[in-house]
Amino acid sequence: MADSDTTTPAEEGGATLGDALGEALGRPASVAGEMPQEDSPREPVRDDLGRSYATGKRKDAVARVWIKPGKGQISVNGRTFETYFARPVLRMMIDQPFQAAARTGQFDVVCTVRGGGLSGQAGAVRHGISKALLLYEPELRGVLKAGGFLTRDSRVVERKKYGRAKARRSFQFSKR
Repeated sequence: MADSDTTTPAEEGGATLGDALGEALGRPASVAGEMPQEDSPREPVRDDLGRSYATGKRKDAVARVWIKPGKGQISVNGRTFETYFARPVLRMMIDQPFQAAARTGQFDVVCTVRGGGLSGQAGAVRHGISKALLLYEPELRGVLKAGGFLTRDSRVVERKKYGRAKARRSFQFSKR
């Protein structure tokens, strides 16, 4: 066979799959075959008061988080986060997104959190702060993504099974 026998429909002047798809969608053939380019940076998302809002989740806890430029004060359910989260490990968890983004003490955080225990609530607040930071400054995406702060931790408590004491624990076996 010669090289002229192995031509594609596009080389013969026929339509390619992308051109056909573009025509079906009502777009010009030259635009349909190309992949969309995302060269433009994402725009910050802020409300009228200059705040960014995000929802964070962890286990059964859901946190609604607003961040705005400030002195680094964090308020959880109307209390300071030092009194709400008494354990230092939980306070460290909440500060992690700011430390990773080198924005410690630059944002005030107001959040309400419901459900779950203190550990789950701290994880939910951390997730919400990370997402709100991303909306406020989209260029921080790489740093926050590399730290794993934007991924929701999907681990939840396993349900109790029928005929078992708990999710996996069986009742005590008695031979006699």
